Order: sequence, then C-alpha cells, then structure tokens
Amino acid sequence: MTKRDQIQQNALIEVIKYKRSSAVMSMGSGKTKLGLMHMQYYLHDQSRYLVVAPKRSIFQSWIDDCKKFECEELLEHITFTTYLSLSKNKTDYDCVYLDEMHSLLDSHLEWIDSYRGRILGLTGTPPKRGSKADIVFKYCPVKFTYTVDTAIDDKILNDYEIHVHTMPLDTRNNIKKESKKSGTWYTSEYKQYSFWNSKLQNASSDKEVRFLRIMRMKTLMSLPSKEKYATHLMNSTTNKCIVFANTKEQADKLCRYSYYSGNKKSEDNLQKFKDGTIDRLSCVLQLNEGINIPNLKEGIILHSYSNERKSNQRIGRLLRLNPDEKSIIHILCYSNTIDETWVKEALSDLDQSKIAWKQINQLQLEL
Repeated sequence: MTKRDQIQQNALIEVIKYKRSSAVMSMGSGKTKLGLMHMQYYLHDQSRYLVVAPKRSIFQSWIDDCKKFECEELLEHITFTTYLSLSKNKTDYDCVYLDEMHSLLDSHLEWIDSYRGRILGLTGTPPKRGSKADIVFKYCPVKFTYTVDTAIDDKILNDYEIHVHTMPLDTRNNIKKESKKSGTWYTSEYKQYSFWNSKLQNASSDKEVRFLRIMRMKTLMSLPSKEKYATHLMNSTTNKCIVFANTKEQADKLCRYSYYSGNKKSEDNLQKFKDGTIDRLSCVLQLNEGINIPNLKEGIILHSYSNERKSNQRIGRLLRLNPDEKSIIHILCYSNTIDETWVKEALSDLDQSKIAWKQINQLQLEL
C-alpha cells in the first residue's frame, strides 16, 4: 500500500464513523478517490449517490477516476449536479458528496435541511469564518485533516519557499484618469487607495460596505506598480515561470503568451508551456484547478484575495514537481494596506519558516 493509499484509507476509517462529515485534504492526496471509496463502502443494488460540484467540468474527474480505479460500476448509481442547481434535485439519495464544500451558501440550507441521508464534504480549503464555516460545522463537520505541509513531509508534494514582496503604494501622480465631467487629470496609487478606504470607513450600511470593499479590491488589483515589479521578477529567473494576473488585459500586458477564457490561442499557449517550447505564461483564474504543468518551478501571484482558497489554489499549481525538488513562489503585497491582511490570512496554514517577507522601497520600484 502506497503512502497515498494509506492516507485515503485513514480518511475513510474516520469519516464512516459519522453520518455527516468532511475530509480536508491537500491537493494530490486523492479527495475524489476517497469519495469513491466511501461510495463503495455503502454500495448496494439500489444505492443512489448525488455528487455536487461548483463546475460541470469537475464531473469528468469523477468519471475519469471511476475508470482509473476500476470502479465504473459506481457510475450507474451517481447523479451529478452543480451547487447552483442543487435545490432542483430530489432529496431521496443515500449519500451526498459535496465536492469543494466551501461552495455551500445560505441559499442551500433549505435543501440540506430537508435531506436526511449521509453527507461527505470534500475540500482542501475549508471556510474558517462567517456563515460558510457555520454551515460546514452544522451539516458536515470536519473529521479528517491532511495538510499541505504533511503532504510535503510524506513526499506526495514537493517542498516550497515563499517570498512575499511588500511594496509601498506609489505616491507619484503618474496615473492618467479621464471623464466627461472632469476632463483629464493625474492621480497616484496612494490617492486612489486612500479614496476608497476613506469612503469605506464612513460607510453607513452593510450594502454600502460590500460595494466599497469590492471597489477597494478592484483598485488594488489594477495598480501598475505590481505589474512592473512582476516583470522584473520574471526577467530575473531562468526557471519555467507562471504569472497569475488579475484580468485578461493585465495577463496580455505581462506576457507574450497568455491563458484565459476568450483567448483563441489559450490552449496552444498552454501546450507550448507544458512541453517547454515557452517558459513564461500568464493566466487568469481559469488555470487554478485541474491543470498540472511539468517542471513548473517558479510562480508570481500579483494578488491575494480576502478568500484564501484562491491563493492556495494558485500555490497548489507549483507543488506538483518531483518530491525532491523545491518551487519558488513570489507573492506581491502592498504594505500598510488591507493587502497585507489578505496575504497573511492566505498563508496562515502554511509553514511560516518557509515564508520570507522582503520590503521593496520606492526607489527599487522606480528602477
């Protein structure tokens, strides 16, 4: 029995003790296979299983794993649905499998409340706070955990080092703005962030707070100094390097070759990156899940969201090397802003001894 097989067996032993439970498992440790093992444990002629996933594309990974692990007989017992369509399903299933269970929302509570069967939640990044954490605690509490750093110790994933580059907001008035009402003017990164931050501090309703938080985040994502520094980092390495951009426009600006929805050359660019024809690729969110890149040794993350799951998915793309190798991950962060909080939250579950914080000053940004 391999180490990965043992982990999955240990997880199964724990989750079958409970009618409703969740397994939090690192990428590469086999969450889908655990779900299939759970199905096989309870399988009988009339078994009915419901697999819920955030995207229809994830259904294929379940189908592929059924074939890979020679349990195709399960497919006739499985119904697939997305979280968006969950409420349209009947509740007469023996077991419900919540793939990426952090996708549960308050809008799913009515259906879950009426369901009486078994539930197994599967994720690598469980929600830590708010209503999502409450939902998980009530309907599928975590009963087994296998972390990224444990997977590295067990030689399932490769080791890593993370460099957080903290930089000041640029105070120079070098950003051009235009509007029909005000004409043309110039502002700075610092002034733009301060504007939205001040409005947020004076918000008078929850709705206004949500809107202003979005505007503040979009502002941080669009500021040019990170783009310039990311280009510097790319030019400083000889490793195969991926850049996680925030928008399609930013991806095209950072790299000659990019990958995102709507780019007709995306698949060609990705194949070139996989086979080593090119060693630089920029991408947006679509590369977060389900795609592994051979020999990918270095990555640059321009933005850490308030949702740490997105950052962890991006980091996960760089943990699929030979277990004896090490990847280098760069995260760019604006100092003395909410960006620092987001980065710290995103990295809170990782080994802090592998994370180095480096202060970049204004002069370095101007070079």
